[in-house]
Amino acid sequence: MVSSPQQFNTHDLFVDMRSIVDQKLFCKVEGMNFAGSVKLKAAAAMVEAAETAGQLNPWSIIVESSSGNLGVALAMVSANRGYRFICVTDDRCNPQTRRLMETYGAEVHVISVPNPKTGLLGARLDHLKALCDRDPDTVWLNQYENPANAGAHYAQTAPSIARAIPGIEVLFVGAGTTGTLMGNARWFKQHRPDVKVVAIDVEGSVSFGGPAAPRHIPGLGMGMVPPALDRTLVDDVVIVPETETVRMCQRLAMRGFLFGGSTGTVVAGAARWLARHAHPTTTAVTLAPDQGERYLDTVYSPGWREEHFGTAGNLTRPHPLSDPAPAVDPSTTKE
Repeated sequence: MVSSPQQFNTHDLFVDMRSIVDQKLFCKVEGMNFAGSVKLKAAAAMVEAAETAGQLNPWSIIVESSSGNLGVALAMVSANRGYRFICVTDDRCNPQTRRLMETYGAEVHVISVPNPKTGLLGARLDHLKALCDRDPDTVWLNQYENPANAGAHYAQTAPSIARAIPGIEVLFVGAGTTGTLMGNARWFKQHRPDVKVVAIDVEGSVSFGGPAAPRHIPGLGMGMVPPALDRTLVDDVVIVPETETVRMCQRLAMRGFLFGGSTGTVVAGAARWLARHAHPTTTAVTLAPDQGERYLDTVYSPGWREEHFGTAGNLTRPHPLSDPAPAVDPSTTKE
């Protein structure tokens, strides 16, 4: 029984991806909660930390920059806690995501003109800072540098992976603000240094030194080097083109798993890395950060894929169907 939506989260739900990617890959499902994504953990942790520090009062207005999923999570948590919330996003944010935030009572500011030097993310941050300068009641949680972001995954996500899959050898984590990546990587480096941590980023992101380029799918990737990123905690990096993201999402959907764009990216990146570096018996885990319902008008729309990626965004042939991959009972994976 829960008394608030942020109290509910699944910790031990894994999907066996072997029949889909032909690798011993277990996918930890992080979107089975009332916010629909892994971002619920960070949102709840950051709000609770701000309350503990005395930064929030009944008339406070929480403000944050988000491409979507954190915005939904903060809108939900703010509604439950009784705070106003303003999300600053950009025009890549899915329409369903904006409506969800507004349904929770949030105010959504959509930025469509990029900063000439720092792009859309820079323009979002400029707008957010202007809001804070204008109204002293605003409280910016600053997911990019807030230690509670990574702390939530250090305390919750990483230990639950180690308990459920004790034979883990490789962990794949998508890189956005890198809160999820850093929290998991730090825990494993301290408690299970034998586990290799591989970051998954998207083509066009500058997080790991690649050239900036337009990105169409919100979630992973950054237009600046994430302030929270510590490269010493990351063993390897895989950069995934968005065409591979949308094809993997289609491939998963053909097996009955409707995941979001971030999940398509990390599964595609994990499959690519394992095919090149792993042995058939290598045990790997990745995170599925989001569900797919919010992407029906984008990633799962043939017209949208055709507009942004041409024929490269579609599977060239149906993926062979067999019995759907079952959800894993973690007890069966323990050695």
